[in-house]
Amino acid sequence: MGTVTWVIIIAIGAVVLWLVSVYNSLIRLRNQTKEAWSDIDVQLKRRYDLIPNLVETVKGYAKHERELFEKVTQARTAAMGAQGAEAKGQAENMLTGALKSLFAVAEAYPDLKANQNFAKLQDELTDTENKVQASRRFYNGNVRDFNTKIQQFPNNMIANSMGFKAFEFFEVENEAEKQPVKVGF
Repeated sequence: MGTVTWVIIIAIGAVVLWLVSVYNSLIRLRNQTKEAWSDIDVQLKRRYDLIPNLVETVKGYAKHERELFEKVTQARTAAMGAQGAEAKGQAENMLTGALKSLFAVAEAYPDLKANQNFAKLQDELTDTENKVQASRRFYNGNVRDFNTKIQQFPNNMIANSMGFKAFEFFEVENEAEKQPVKVGF
């Protein structure tokens, strides 16, 4: 075999190694992003599980707030059923607004604020909100890295030909919704 043949074989080998490397890095980033999304799901499930207990505790003190309880329940149901980062983000924003209303009503009931069960639920919800924010940041960081990788040249040619699609960011919509749920009593 001649020198030209070896150069061609080495060049083809280098291209194949590069393709394998890019493909494997895309798979790794995609899997990390999916894992980060599942972390968000875990925290949101915990949040959804806390809400009925919170509503029931408040109901015992504020029986005439039926419309508010229905709004919180509907927002929870919508958030649980939302699919995709954008829809989930919008549903979560609605749920956060409903919870803010619930806590505003709870402010008017001193006995409720002193209730140990309510205080514990409040602390758990605050902790969960913090974990949701941390999970959101982790997920969005992974989305940024993955989306950047599939959009850069020449990776974009490989990503497009192999069907890699960009992920959506999970974000809040407006300034009012960027504020945390106020649970301080």
